[in-house]
Amino acid sequence: MDKNKVKREIRLHRHKRVRNKISGTKQIPRLCVFRSSKNIYSQLIDDTTGNVILSASSIQDKDIIKIGKDETGKIVVSKAVGKILAEKALKKSIKTVVFDRGGFKYHGRVKAFAEGAREGGLTF
Repeated sequence: MDKNKVKREIRLHRHKRVRNKISGTKQIPRLCVFRSSKNIYSQLIDDTTGNVILSASSIQDKDIIKIGKDETGKIVVSKAVGKILAEKALKKSIKTVVFDRGGFKYHGRVKAFAEGAREGGLTF
């Protein structure tokens, strides 16, 4: 079996285990994070209706694209995406979220993203 396929299945199993325990509402949405090999994506999701309230990613936001071109590293970019998502959430008067790490270990870029979101003003 392919090594990447095994890693993906383990992550998805971990993600299912986390998702069984948490869900988001309109007042306290779920902050979902996905990281690929090059980029990081995040969404605030209302699970009662299944709607995405807002999103931020390293591809979507022009400020992040400038940071990424400076070759500062993916961890710095992830932290900046967290701060931008927090700013957008505060504009919509969302201060508290439930953190969904998407089955990824709380380490490296996921941890940097969470720290950036906390610095931006979100609590979870």
